[in-house]
Formats: sequence, C-alpha cells, structure tokens
Amino acid sequence: MNNEERTTQLQHANDEVNKGNLDLAEQLSNQVLASLSKQSDSLETLVSVEQLRANALFVIANTAWRRGEYDFALEQAHHVLAIVEKYTFKDIHPKVFNLFGIVYDYLGNYGKSLDYYAQALAAYEEFGNLKLIGGTLVNIGLVYNSLGTYDKALEYYAKAVAMFEEIGEQVFKAIAIGNIGHVYFTLGSYDKALEYFDKALAANLAIGATSGIASNMESIGMVYGCLDSYDKALENLFKALATYEELGQKSGVAGITGNIGNLFFGLGNYDKSLEYFFKSVAAYEELGEKSAVALFTGNIGHVYYFLGSYDKALEFYVKALAAHIDLGSKSEEATVMGNIGSLYATQAFEGYNTTLAEEYLCKAIAKSEEIGKKKTLYENEKAISDLFNTTNRKAEAYDHFVRYHEIKEEVQSEEAKKTAHLIEQNKQAAEREKEIEIAKVASSAKIKATTALLHKVLPESIASRMMAGEEKIADYFPSVSILFADIVGFTRLATEVPPDIVIDLLNYVFDVFDAIMKKNGCEKVKTMGDGYMAVAGAPVECSDHAERMSRAAFEMMEDIHLPEAIREDLPEGTVFNIRIGIHTGGAVCGVMGKDRFIWDVYSDAVNTASRMESNGVAGKIHVSKEFAWLLRSRNKSSGNNEVRITERGEIDIKGKGKMKTYFLEKS
Repeated sequence: MNNEERTTQLQHANDEVNKGNLDLAEQLSNQVLASLSKQSDSLETLVSVEQLRANALFVIANTAWRRGEYDFALEQAHHVLAIVEKYTFKDIHPKVFNLFGIVYDYLGNYGKSLDYYAQALAAYEEFGNLKLIGGTLVNIGLVYNSLGTYDKALEYYAKAVAMFEEIGEQVFKAIAIGNIGHVYFTLGSYDKALEYFDKALAANLAIGATSGIASNMESIGMVYGCLDSYDKALENLFKALATYEELGQKSGVAGITGNIGNLFFGLGNYDKSLEYFFKSVAAYEELGEKSAVALFTGNIGHVYYFLGSYDKALEFYVKALAAHIDLGSKSEEATVMGNIGSLYATQAFEGYNTTLAEEYLCKAIAKSEEIGKKKTLYENEKAISDLFNTTNRKAEAYDHFVRYHEIKEEVQSEEAKKTAHLIEQNKQAAEREKEIEIAKVASSAKIKATTALLHKVLPESIASRMMAGEEKIADYFPSVSILFADIVGFTRLATEVPPDIVIDLLNYVFDVFDAIMKKNGCEKVKTMGDGYMAVAGAPVECSDHAERMSRAAFEMMEDIHLPEAIREDLPEGTVFNIRIGIHTGGAVCGVMGKDRFIWDVYSDAVNTASRMESNGVAGKIHVSKEFAWLLRSRNKSSGNNEVRITERGEIDIKGKGKMKTYFLEKS
C-alpha cells in the first residue's frame, strides 16, 4: 500500500464514520497504521508517514467518542496532538482541538470544552476557512446550550448562520438554523421552535439535503408531540425514520427509533414504547454507541416502572447506572440514581427498602450538587422529603422539602431571567428578529392611524410604550394567571362544514372571548387554530388576577348563541362546547417581530396551563393546585363564596409527573 492508497483509504474511513459504520472505519484506519509500521524510510519521508499516522489515529479517536468510549478517544487525540505539534501539521491541529471540545462537552466538562473550541476557532481564523469557523461557532453554541446559557447559544448560532450565508454554504446554514429551533424547543417556545425547524426544512428541501430533511422532520415531530398533536408527531417521525433507513444512516435510525419510543411513552402506550426502546438499544449496540445504549436502557426501566413491573424496572435501571458510571456520565448517573431511590421508596414494590431508597437518593443529591444539575437536585430533594414523611422522620422531611422549594424557585427564577434576556437578544440579532421600529409619522393623521393599528394587535399599555419610543419590551411578572381554551370536537367539525363557515365560527367565538377578557380586566395573548390563550396580571400587574380569570372562564363556559347564518350550516345536533385549563405562576412577557410583531408570554407556567387544558374535560374548568390555592385564599379573605373548588385528584401530566388538580364550579 503506497501513500496515495493510504490517503484514499483514510478518506473512505472518514466517509464510513459519517455513515455510522464505526467498526469499518476503525478497521480501515488500523490497516493504514499497520502498513505504516512496516514502511521503510527509503520509500517515503518520515514526515509523510507521520502525517498519515496522525490522520489514521484521528479517525480512531473520532470513532471512539461516537461509541461513548471517551477516555480512549481522549487518549488517541493526545497521540494525534503530540504528532501534530512535533511536525507542525496545521491542517490537523484545529480538527484535534475540535474533537477535544466535543468529548469534553459529552463528559460535562464545559470549561475545558470551550477552551479547546476557542483554540480551534483561532486556528481556523488564521487559515481564513469560513466554513470551518462557522462549524466551530455551532459547536460553541452547543456547549452554551448544554450550560443553559441560551442567549449565548443563540448568539453563536446566529454568527454561524451569517458566516454560512456569506460563503453560500447552505447545508451547514440549515443545521445552524435547526439548532436555533432546538433552543426554543428547550425553552418550551414551541411556536418559535416550529418556525425555525420549518426554515431549516425549507433550506434543506431547496438543496435536496435528504439527511437534513429527515433531521428537521424528526425535530418537527418532537415539537408536535409536546403540543399533544400526536398524529402530526408520528407522521413526521415515521417519515424521518423511512428517510434514514433509505439513506442507510444507522445512527439516525437508532436515534429516531428511540424518539418514537419516547412519544409512545408520552401517549401512555407502554407496549409500543418498549418495542421501540428495545429496537433503539439494539441499533445503538450494533453501532457501539455506549452512551445512547445506557440512556435508552434507563428509559426501558422507566417504562417498566410505570407498568408496575418494578423488578424489571430495577434490572434496567441498574444496567443503565453501571454503564453511565463506566462512561463517566455524571449527569445521567444522578438521574438514574434518583430513579432507583424512588423505586426502592415505592411501597408497592416487593423490594421496598427505605434504607436503600435513602442511600440512592442521597447519592443522587450529592452527584447533582457536584455537577450543578439543579432540576435533578430539587426533584430528588422532593423524593427524599416524601420518603422521610412516610417513615415518620418529619423534621428531616421538612428540611428537605424546604431545600426542594428553594432550589425549584431558584431554577424557575433563573429560567425566567434567561428567557427575558433571550427576548432582548433576539431583537438585537438581525438574523433572528430585527429590532422593532415604529416609523416616525409625518402628520397627526398618520399618528392616529398607527395608534389605532397598534391597539388592534397589542395590549394598550404596550402600544403606548412603543409609541413613546420604547423599542425593547421584555417584562417579568412573578405571578400571573394563564388560561388556555379550545373548542371540543372542532377538528371533526372543520372537516364537515365549508371553510368560510369555519372561519366565521372562529371569528365569532373569539370575538366573544375577547369581549369577556376585556370586561374582566384580562388580556388576550393569541389564538392557535381553535385554541385561545389569555393572561391576567400582565401586561399591567394586579393582585386579583386569579379572581379576574375565574370570572372570565365562567363567562366563557356559558352558552354562546351563534348567529343563524353560522348555525344553519353546522351538522344537525352539533353541540358547542369548550374545555378550559388555568395555572398561575411567573412569566416573561415581551414583543417579538417587526412587520408582524406580537406580544407574547413565555414560561414553564404557560406550558403547565396548556397541560391543564389538554388534560381537561369538556365543559369543565380544569385548574392546577397553585391556581386553586391562590383563588381559595383570595376568596376566603374577600368573603366570596360564589366559586366551589372541587378536587379532581392526582393525574399524570406529561412532562410534569403526578399533579393534584381541581375543577372550578359555581356554588
């Protein structure tokens, strides 16, 4: 094998890495290394040999991290770095730095990851390679996303998009746009997530990037899953799966199979969930991707837990924990330790053992504190508080409950601040959202027309602030009440009546709702198909937002008398009914966009309110414990006995776990 043949074989090895054929890639690289060890200096120069050696070792390091063999990947990368620095192979240097950055990101050592990415970025900037500069900017954005520093993540993704646009690199531009969508997905801003995933999909469709198309459809499917649009979610996921299978991309097949399992789990279809989780684990085992195997093994344990097969749950949790410990994945260690602790604390489990439950929960708490994983920390603080309550260790239970409450409040406050900062950052970045500008009007007539228009699309107080020249509007409200409502059976109805009647129906109903909100001092936020969202306590803060929203909800529930022109086109016997969900909590409110700006509300409280609606009952007002307790307290102090709060009991809320919820009824 001569040097030209070795170079060709290494290119082939790199191609196989991208296809997910890691064993073949490693085999090809090892063949090159074996041939180099037999190479005599009389045939080729030492420098040429060492350059090939460095490239072959780099492929092996690359396959190792993809398998989850992080220590081995770092070991091989250090060998590459030693050769590169000795012989000054500048073209390989930044590639190695990037690899170090990737591995340390997976290990959760974000400081080291950013350090290596900075070195890679400097090296690529020295070469002036804009494509690789953009790729490194994306990687840095990924680290900030892992850190939860979403404004920085968006900043680097935006820089990458600009870089790729400058050089006409459409494939990587689509990837960067998709990553922006993932930030919004993480924040629960599903409308924005869909917007960017759709942009990425359009970009990939334009260039025929089939792999990117599959990735975008997968992301869109996951968003629809979170929006409880399960038909659309499954449609997109299965299309993506078929595309990955057609392309022979084994890693993509394995990943989306696992995501389909997650979706079926959310639907409560545990048999289907297990089927796809087992398929995903088998596919990842074939690929040698240990980290993903460990992750979905833990997911299998979680399904068995919900099925009440506690022995099987423990079996898979233990397997997952051992794998995460072996990989050094501290974040996942903390999660699975907490799961095992909660399992041992389950009294229906034959292996119920409070000592082991306490041991694992304490380990999970310590590990979460070590790595700063606050969400897992407060979840386990709550779990151990519940455990101590059942074992009559009331003082310790109280201490842990206080810790749980403090850390949860801290996390929610941090998320709110990040989201508020994110809104401001979005408006500054021309690639994402252009700054809101109200053009100066030349006459009083224009001012009047502009004011009237703004009052139609924005709350009055927000419109006034914009007219006064305030360009960046992002406010945080510590306590608001958020309502979601939808028309029961609307999807079926929309297929049975003419489109113009559907629009007339929605316009009429939403006009009625708007009037109700205005009458009760609440603010409409937006409509989504047949869904309606409103808030009380923002954009003008008030202490009685719970009472305002409950009054509005009861009025919405009253019979709406549709005009005869609409009713005569509805199917005979059509019963008009709505479903309402309400929650109270903190929220960030701000103005987005330029030509089509919108005042919107963001927070975890919004997601919880949406869950109250989607898990509600037709003709009922379904509310969270937080809203019920606030309303009860307010009514008690005011002597209002017009509202009866009826406990529904604990129900399993997707993404929230078990929640105690209530119905509002008139006394």
